[in-house]
Amino acid sequence: QVQLVESEGGLVQAGGSLRLSCVASGRTLGSYAMGWFRQAPGKERECVATISRSGVSIYYADSVKGRFTISRDNAKNTVYLQMNSLKPEDAAVYYCAADGLIRTIEERTRPTSYDFWGQGTRVTVSS
Repeated sequence: QVQLVESEGGLVQAGGSLRLSCVASGRTLGSYAMGWFRQAPGKERECVATISRSGVSIYYADSVKGRFTISRDNAKNTVYLQMNSLKPEDAAVYYCAADGLIRTIEERTRPTSYDFWGQGTRVTVSS
């Protein structure tokens, strides 16, 4: 079993940047594919980005492609989400999640594919 802890989010002006990190404990992060999800008030949780165990296979939602970058450092048991050119519509609670099974890229975009979740961190973007 793995425990996930996200870094603190924060308030950022539109156009600004923020980097989230997610530190794993309990088991080595290299055993898991990882995903970043977000949930805005009144909306469903949506996949933002996913990354395979090795870091070779990466997926981005169209809404963040070209602005967000997911990466991982298995030696540090940490996965990152670099968010640039933030927009007010990026405001949400962001969650990292770990998936221990072998799945397709499409399957990994589903919240139900993930067994372990962080507590979430709020990102607010002011216009």
